[in-house]
Amino acid sequence: MSGGAGIVYVGCYTGQSGGRGTGIVAARRDPGSGWLDVLGVVAETPSPSFLARHPRLPVLYAVNELPDGTVSAWTVHPDGALTPLGVRSTGGADPCHLAVDPGGEFLYAANYGSGSVAVLPLDPTGAPGDRADLAAHDGRGPVPDRQDGPHAHMVSPDPDGGGLFAVDLGTDSLYRYQREPDGRLRATDRFPTRPGTGPRHLARHPDGRRCYLAGELDASVTAYDVDGAGRLVERGRVGASRRSGHVQPSEIAVGPDGRFLYLANRGVGTVAVFALDAAAPRWLAEVSGVGDWPRHLALLGGHLYVADERADTVAVFPVDPDTGLPAAPPARVPVPSPTCVLGDQP
Repeated sequence: MSGGAGIVYVGCYTGQSGGRGTGIVAARRDPGSGWLDVLGVVAETPSPSFLARHPRLPVLYAVNELPDGTVSAWTVHPDGALTPLGVRSTGGADPCHLAVDPGGEFLYAANYGSGSVAVLPLDPTGAPGDRADLAAHDGRGPVPDRQDGPHAHMVSPDPDGGGLFAVDLGTDSLYRYQREPDGRLRATDRFPTRPGTGPRHLARHPDGRRCYLAGELDASVTAYDVDGAGRLVERGRVGASRRSGHVQPSEIAVGPDGRFLYLANRGVGTVAVFALDAAAPRWLAEVSGVGDWPRHLALLGGHLYVADERADTVAVFPVDPDTGLPAAPPARVPVPSPTCVLGDQP
C-alpha cells in the first residue's frame, strides 16, 4: 500500500454527534517511541467515527455517523494530506463501522441506527459508487433502551473475500452473508448470542480458525471456532473486566502474532489483556491510564494506541513482546473526541 507511510489517522466525533473534533486528524508516528506528532486536521468531515484503508490503493474511507448516513473517501498523499474522492449514502442511519473486502472491490458499512448493512462497489481508483445492496436486519433483545430493534455495529469480511459477518447489538446476533459477484448479499446463517449480550465488535485470529466477540451490554468476551463454511461454535466465555463499577466494552483486537487479546473497557477506563492459549481467553492483566471512555484501540509497531473519546487523548503504551502487556505508563497525545486510530501497518 503506497501513500502516507508512517502516518496515523484519527477519526473524531464532531459537533453533529456532540464531539469537539472537526474531522480526521493526521499524525506522524515515531517508530521508536511510538509518539504521535500531530500534523493537524486533514479532512473536515462530519463525525468520521470509523476509518478503513483500501488493501492496495492509497485511499482512506470513513463513515459519517449521521441520521442520513454517508461514507467518504480520500486519496492519501505521502505527506499525509487527503484529497476528496467521493461521498455516498449508506442508505441508513448512523453508520458506525466500515470495512473493505480484501480484493478491494467492495466497501461494507454497518448502519447502527437502522440496523442494516450497505454494500458499495469501488471503481479502479477506489472511489465508492452507488449501493449494490442494503441488507436489513430484524428483531430485538431483552435490554429495552438498547435493543428495541436491530443495531448493526460491525462488518467483518472474510480474508478470502467471499463472505462476511455482520455483528448486530440490537438483535443479539451475528449474521452470516455470502457476497455475490454483483455485490448483493445472500444471507446464509444467523448465530444468536446469549440474550442481552449486545454484541459490538468481532476480532479474528490470524489463524483464520478462531474469533472473539466483545459483548457491550453484558461485559463479556466470547470465543468461537470458525469452520470452513463460516459457521461459529462457541468455545468459551469470560468477563471483560475484573474491576468494580460500570463496564462497557468497546474495541477488541488480537495481537499480530495471535498470542494475546486486547479489550477496551469504557466506564472503568481500562484495557484488559488476555492470553489465547486455551479454548477461552485467559485473563492476564488490566491497565488504567486511558481515561474513562476508551472507545478504540490499535496495535502498531510494538505500541498500543488507545483513543479516549471523552478525555480528548490518544494514550500510547509500549508493549512487551514476550508478555503482551503494556510495559510502561502511557504517553498522552491530545486529540479532540477521538473515536478510531488507523495506522498503515498491523
